[in-house]
Amino acid sequence: MGKRKSGRNVHGILLLDKRLGISSNKALQEVRRLFDANKAGHTGSLDPLATGLLPLCFGEATKVSALMLDDDKRYQVVVKLGVMTDTGDAEGVVIDTRPVPELSLFEIEGCLQRFTGDIGQVPPMYSALKHQGKKLYELAREGKTIERIARRIHIFELKLLGFADNQLTLEVACSKGTYIRSLAEDIGYALGCCGTVTALRRLAAGQFDIVQAKTIEELSAMDEQDLFGSLIAVDKPLAAIPFLNLSDIQAINIRYGQTISLEPTGAGTVRLYHDAVFLGLGERLLDGRLSPKKLFNINR
Repeated sequence: MGKRKSGRNVHGILLLDKRLGISSNKALQEVRRLFDANKAGHTGSLDPLATGLLPLCFGEATKVSALMLDDDKRYQVVVKLGVMTDTGDAEGVVIDTRPVPELSLFEIEGCLQRFTGDIGQVPPMYSALKHQGKKLYELAREGKTIERIARRIHIFELKLLGFADNQLTLEVACSKGTYIRSLAEDIGYALGCCGTVTALRRLAAGQFDIVQAKTIEELSAMDEQDLFGSLIAVDKPLAAIPFLNLSDIQAINIRYGQTISLEPTGAGTVRLYHDAVFLGLGERLLDGRLSPKKLFNINR
């Protein structure tokens, strides 16, 4: 018999404002201890250099974490021009320095426009992508460089917030799979020098915004009622998916993994509810049949 997990059954999503200098996993464990939760995970890790919005999923909410990884993101980033590091940020070793040309705001804005829309981006060596079963950052630490294929990403908005002391402050709205460190390096090259990230803050992820997030200090100061009141419902990230209310017998059948018959109204994924309780996701077929796809049990 497997060892029973310790802690409480906590279900929901917590929006954390991650502080500087710690890993996403350490931030997760700090909050997990506050809730004494037996199951938790984060969506879209932030490097120790980065701060800002880090959604944490507890209990049954971990079932939607993979879907949240696909969310678009928004960042504020500071790019130091004239410097390049092996990691693409200020935590790395400087491997190149180049003089920064005299740049006008017009030239910078023109450069940023070239990085807006669909672009190809080569992932950095210091990333969690895998090559033959090994993470790229592990190979990079061994001094190895692997050829990477450019991937298509989308930059929805690239706004210049400031330029002083050879530092660009930018706001970036981007699709999943975008590496801000690679974007900073590419912008530096396009401006005739090089660049590296010195500060990064995530402002938004999908429908969630940094203004909704709490710091570890704010969470630690809460009583238990306020702490649990800060959790967001498990089904909140799924709000864009159509919903369906089930009868008593339909809900019982779905919970037992059975397919049920409904009026044919189109195919696709739907959210399932019974008496205002979220049951999970189902798949509707064109002939009206409904099958359970991913069931949740937030009452246990």
